[in-house]
Amino acid sequence: MDPKIKELYSRYRAGGLDRRAFLRKLTLMTGGAAAAVSILSLLESHQLYAGIPTAGEPELHTEFITYPGATGDVRAYLARPKVDKKLPGVIVIHENRGLVPHIQDVNRRMAREGFLALAPDALSPLGGTPEDDEDKGRNMMRELDNEETVKNFVAAVKYLDTHPLTNGKVGCTGFCWGGGMTNQVAVRAPELDAAVPYYGSQPDPEDVPKIKAELMLHYAGEDERINSGIPAFEEALKKAGVEYQLFIYEGAQHAFNNDSNPGRYHQEAAELAWKRTIAFFREKLQV
Repeated sequence: MDPKIKELYSRYRAGGLDRRAFLRKLTLMTGGAAAAVSILSLLESHQLYAGIPTAGEPELHTEFITYPGATGDVRAYLARPKVDKKLPGVIVIHENRGLVPHIQDVNRRMAREGFLALAPDALSPLGGTPEDDEDKGRNMMRELDNEETVKNFVAAVKYLDTHPLTNGKVGCTGFCWGGGMTNQVAVRAPELDAAVPYYGSQPDPEDVPKIKAELMLHYAGEDERINSGIPAFEEALKKAGVEYQLFIYEGAQHAFNNDSNPGRYHQEAAELAWKRTIAFFREKLQV
């Protein structure tokens, strides 16, 4: 596929273009509406392919559930391997478009690694993430009350901590917007055992001493805006005595883990970060 088309799609996915402007430009690049629709179908179908189980993977139980949050019932996608034992819990926090198919797939990947994985929908107070309209989801995210949203994710920690199928250990990971939210959960939930934010905005240094969880921090080398907050965050972590590991993946861009976004996905960085994340959770959550 033409790299310029991938770049255009990446801009659209990152919020630099609305859908109408994206389709107009794509039509010009491909020479016609029919070709543009065909290319778009190919690009968007890439978001779903990874959700298909492959041979040899554990069978999963998946369902949408609700748990009590600060704003009422919070809808979430629950996934776990079908095994007869208690499992550590891991919260998976989505990016800035809501609980889209890609994050549901990441949640299933976490479950296949031996965790009871829960992906809450931050847009639950507004009726939930809209289907097949990520632009609308992104706009809805801007309407959320940040304080209430943090409380809803903190409530997810309590939900997993007391869930009859967990061992009482809970971790949290998130990507982009969800990486920043993971940091906020670590600040606000002292019962959280481990947190792995991916290229997330850092918490206020004054809040860092509240963190009781051990951290693994993943950053992209080509992510100047987010990375500008690393020095103050790291200084505060050291001063507070918080246990942490920090990795920067050179050559990778913000959102490098998102394999549904061809313009940002960096396979080498994503696979290494995931391997480290799973090993960290297995160590800290006692799988």
